[in-house]
Amino acid sequence: MSATPRTRRVAVGLVIAGLLALLAISLWQTAGRARLRAFVRAPVGIMGTSCQLVAVAAPARRDDAERALAAAEATLRRLEALMSTWIDASEISRLNRAEAGTFVPLSPDVVEVLRAAREAYEATGGAFDATCRPLIELWRAAGEQGRLPDEDEIRRAREASGWDDFELRDEGALKRRTTARVDLGGIAKGYAIDRALDAMRDAGVAGGLVDVGGDLHAFGQDPTGQGFAVDIRHPRRPGVFRSLHVAGDGAVCTSGDYARWVEIDGRRYGHVIDPRTGRPAASAASVTVVAADALTADVWATTLTVLGPAGLDDLPEGVEALVLVPDRGDPERMHVHASDGFP
Repeated sequence: MSATPRTRRVAVGLVIAGLLALLAISLWQTAGRARLRAFVRAPVGIMGTSCQLVAVAAPARRDDAERALAAAEATLRRLEALMSTWIDASEISRLNRAEAGTFVPLSPDVVEVLRAAREAYEATGGAFDATCRPLIELWRAAGEQGRLPDEDEIRRAREASGWDDFELRDEGALKRRTTARVDLGGIAKGYAIDRALDAMRDAGVAGGLVDVGGDLHAFGQDPTGQGFAVDIRHPRRPGVFRSLHVAGDGAVCTSGDYARWVEIDGRRYGHVIDPRTGRPAASAASVTVVAADALTADVWATTLTVLGPAGLDDLPEGVEALVLVPDRGDPERMHVHASDGFP
């Protein structure tokens, strides 16, 4: 049956009305973003690296934005003081110094991260192991002495610590062996970023970003409507290898062998240790992970630095990654490996 002129007029009118409604929504959203402003703070002395905090709010809500920034910074400093192995008075340092048979009281945050680290160990088949602190110390000392550790030293360091040496309880941990030690370097920063973002969100701002050393978590609106820009550094020369945007709520963490290393006999060894071999990981020059939270992104950035491209098949649902592997003949040329959903 063919449409009558009146029917066609009604249909056209409905289409036009729909388009006008969509245009009105778009203009309202654009106007809303135009009324937003990014308030920025760059605190120093946090985790030995750069830090940028961004709170997005209307100009009239500057006080809310400042409270959000202050709360995020305070959270980062509080959690660093609890978990850093560089701070002698931290709870993790006290746990590492404890003798066998000692119960060490720990704050809820530290217990939560230790449990998450143990779960990550199981989920990654041991590629992520926060109990490999003796190996980290061994290779750090090797760099200072300018000599490679021998096989016996590596073996002893590997055998000195493991998850069986810690009994985690709600109030703390019972240490079963004196030599057992933990290092939360591949997970604590992500956790701290997530909690700092929670503190910012609780302050009531429209959006925010917590960036510590290039690892970040963002939420909500940004003034441009394009999302927060993230630059992935080229691991072998100055400049950006690739850029992406984080829109809404998401986290990005990167691990690279260029960030920290020791040099022995003219060769650089990255700071990430493969706990399975006891030697620095050499499967990737750079790994960038996108996840819903920074803790997960942090863990898998470290894990894929150990596993290399082969580990992409092990990624949990909702986690995407980019792995860069240098060409053997031309180290500045990168072989790119990525999960199907990497942005």
